[in-house]
Amino acid sequence: MTSGFEFAPLVAWPLIAGLAGVVAVLLFLSAWRHGRGTIFRAFAMAVLVLALANPRSVKENREAQPDVAIIVIDESQSQTIGNRRAEGEAALQALKSRLSRFSNLEVRISRTTGEGDGDGGTHLFQALNQAMAQITRQRFAGAVLITDGQVHDVPADVRKVAGPLHVLLTGSRDEKDRRMTVDQAPSYGIVGKEVMVSYRIDDRPKPAAAQRGRARIWVRRDGVEISSGTVPVGSVQQVAVPLEHGGPTVVELEVEATKNELSTLNNRSVIAINGVRDRLRVLLISGQPHAGERTWRNLLKSDPSVDLVHFTILRPPEKDDMTPLRELALIVFPIQELFEVKLKDFNLIVFDRYMVRGVLPPSYLRNIENYVREGGALMLAVGPEFAGLRSLFQTPLGAIMPGTPTGEVLEQGFRPAITDVGSRHPVTSTLVADPLAKPRWGRWFRQIEAGRENGNTLMDGIEKRPLLIVNRVEKGRVAQLMSDHIWLWARQFEGGGPQGEILRRLAHWLMKEPDLEEESLAARADGGQLSIERRSLAVEVPPVTVTAPSGATENVTLKAERGGRARATMAAPETGLYRVADGTRTTLAAVGALNAPELMDLRTTDERLGPTVAATGGGVAWVSDGVPEIRRPRAGRDTAGRGWMGLRSNESYLVTGVLQVSLLPGIVVLVLVLGGLTAAWWREGR
Repeated sequence: MTSGFEFAPLVAWPLIAGLAGVVAVLLFLSAWRHGRGTIFRAFAMAVLVLALANPRSVKENREAQPDVAIIVIDESQSQTIGNRRAEGEAALQALKSRLSRFSNLEVRISRTTGEGDGDGGTHLFQALNQAMAQITRQRFAGAVLITDGQVHDVPADVRKVAGPLHVLLTGSRDEKDRRMTVDQAPSYGIVGKEVMVSYRIDDRPKPAAAQRGRARIWVRRDGVEISSGTVPVGSVQQVAVPLEHGGPTVVELEVEATKNELSTLNNRSVIAINGVRDRLRVLLISGQPHAGERTWRNLLKSDPSVDLVHFTILRPPEKDDMTPLRELALIVFPIQELFEVKLKDFNLIVFDRYMVRGVLPPSYLRNIENYVREGGALMLAVGPEFAGLRSLFQTPLGAIMPGTPTGEVLEQGFRPAITDVGSRHPVTSTLVADPLAKPRWGRWFRQIEAGRENGNTLMDGIEKRPLLIVNRVEKGRVAQLMSDHIWLWARQFEGGGPQGEILRRLAHWLMKEPDLEEESLAARADGGQLSIERRSLAVEVPPVTVTAPSGATENVTLKAERGGRARATMAAPETGLYRVADGTRTTLAAVGALNAPELMDLRTTDERLGPTVAATGGGVAWVSDGVPEIRRPRAGRDTAGRGWMGLRSNESYLVTGVLQVSLLPGIVVLVLVLGGLTAAWWREGR
């Protein structure tokens, strides 16, 4: 219990001060004129003014509260290097032992990975502020951060940091580290062209001007090595990366480790470049007018990203009047320009019911064959002419066709159906909800029978004969639609069918759209979880191997789903690049930000925290030098010194009860005032 007094004025202090001033002036005039009874009158007025101020005796029942010291332990990924984690735990035990001898001190420990804002940095001050929000500022004795000094949320205004703040650094002073840093890289690039990536190799702690020597680097694109070589250390270098497909392309740059290096975690830098196509150029050649001729044209013209070049050969085969080819149309068919000069500029070539009439010489058809083998795309929508002697199969293109015509043209009603392989292929897997159920599409009435077939049959028709066949030919792709009646769906015959979706997906698969790859492996990191998806035409999918940023590996079994997909989810506690491989394909997924600040510099340092710690009156010590002694200085005293750190003694308390007694009760005031006035009257009457 503590005692004291205070004033609880009955009126405002300015009124009391004004009244006291008036009384003082009157008493001064009375004393100056030698008035009798001035002393007694002054006594009465003083009692009255003091009564208005209302002095009171206050007695408080106080309960002492212990101060709170907060210890924040950095458990970010950089703390896993060397013996830092063990040093941190040893420092924590030493602190707890030293602090246990203070009875009026409560210790609160906060462990944090520091990944607060998703930028891949260490955010210890966020954890400190969360711990401080649970106590009053009057109880805060100080904080100790056990870390390697790589903290990325240090407040710019040190006045916002409550002190004292002390730091215990794990690691050692003479650490060496080599790192790979991407200096400049584009976010987007044109498919089929190269992008330039600028990078730099630094050997710390040497300054840039003092770095010498050369180091070997490897450049990988989507997990596959595309180049390697030796480059100078300490200077900006450039590497050209060709983009081969649309969508994200993950580029990884890795430098070899140096002698006595601290860690190789930051020897790799990863960037994601989104490949976009400038314009998709499609060449559509219609062999003759027919009811479904506009089906392909309408589909391709509806896509704003497609530049379509369309030619229709109108001359029937029986008309042979020796008219020169260049005089057969109002616009000359630019054969040489299309099939020799600019052939490789097209992303897709479509032959729609084309019949061999001598318009395209065999040499140009051989150019198309080579175009496909080197990475081009060819689509064949065939009709009855494909089964005859004037078939494209009888040209050099027959060597790359997946289906061989038998010469039979089947004309009867049938409904196209998805095959077992088609139910797993991305072109046709989503066309029906249940691939085992009979489709309710409209019927077709003509199918060209195909014998030998390579590749995969996605749809079949009459008596399960192949209707839609796709195949890969070396670097290119070919598709055959063995009927010319898809236009019936476009006319909504018997309810129509998904002709637009089939043709659109087929065209984009031929042009190597990444989302339509039938054999693919993808991984995505979100919320500390790694989601893996494997797409395959095979019924059984083998397990995948996941390599964490630290190098640890784990085999993960995927759960098969419909549509040729198999998925799995696993925890991803480490920050950095995860590598997922199935033995054939490799994909990458970044947990946290690409090239996270956490991994940019792994050396222990006091440069980031030093100024802030000094501003709060704290100190920085190395665990390797021993944990400093703990002192409890009072407020206003030094809180750090050589070999010791201070946690402020606030002597805070909680008031549990208050007793207030007025020093001038009303009856006492009345007696004193009347007594003073009576004495003044008596003195003046003598």
